[in-house]
Amino acid sequence: MRARDRILSNLEELYRETYERARAGGDQRRLEELDAAYVRDQLMLEILLDIRDLFSVAPAAPAQGSSALEKLESLRRLTKLR
Repeated sequence: MRARDRILSNLEELYRETYERARAGGDQRRLEELDAAYVRDQLMLEILLDIRDLFSVAPAAPAQGSSALEKLESLRRLTKLR
């Protein structure tokens, strides 16, 4: 899995190259469009990366050495509390 910083720096590099070409061409409207698009894309990427991070958390491992009977007893105790 690629690191968050690497993904965001790739996005910045892509927009920076396009921005420099538009600036060299004197296209002010394109510069404004690129600014807005960069902010939007950066925000969406950060949200997607946050979601990715949430799903990549491993669930807690079950206790070592628990027998099937001990697990059943634990479930029984949980259901009696409700």
